Amino acid sequence: MTENNVVAFKQEGAIDDPLTEILRSGAKRLIEQAVEAEFAAFLAQHGELKLPDGRQRVVRHGHDPVRAIQTGVGPVEVEKPKGRDRGASDEDRIRYASSILPKWARRTKSLDVLLPALYLRGVSTGDFQDVLTALLGKGAPNLSPSVIARLKGDWEDDYRRWQKRDLSARRYVYVWADGVYLQARMEPQAE
Repeated sequence: MTENNVVAFKQEGAIDDPLTEILRSGAKRLIEQAVEAEFAAFLAQHGELKLPDGRQRVVRHGHDPVRAIQTGVGPVEVEKPKGRDRGASDEDRIRYASSILPKWARRTKSLDVLLPALYLRGVSTGDFQDVLTALLGKGAPNLSPSVIARLKGDWEDDYRRWQKRDLSARRYVYVWADGVYLQARMEPQAE
């Protein structure tokens, strides 16, 4: 009787790194704990508000859909609790907005700093996906070449605004030093 062994091959671009998986799961737990503590403080802040029948006005109302946030250790799936104001009209409604996990956030601020640094180091727009895949894992969302091109346009706009800023209210001291010191071939005499 012939014995067959089935060996699973790694997929291209997949990196088997248990340490990174531990870091991601730890990051996920820490984010969940921090957001839950922030939400508990939000509920406590509005705990004295009651409906006419005595029930709490602001209550927990499930979670937002799970979404992936790009971090330095790759994508981390997170979910944010939702609050519900049961007793107010639309204009007076109390809403929960997390300062840790904003609604619009898709990547950490450290990645927002990394992207222009890579660009300034000479990584082309088309190569960003390969570089970020090596850094963040396969399928890094929201970091496609078109997104990088849009971000590059935003950086150029920021740079133009920075160049045109008003400096009249500030005073600067300039120090100019001009000179060349040559010591070729480690000779004892320098020119």
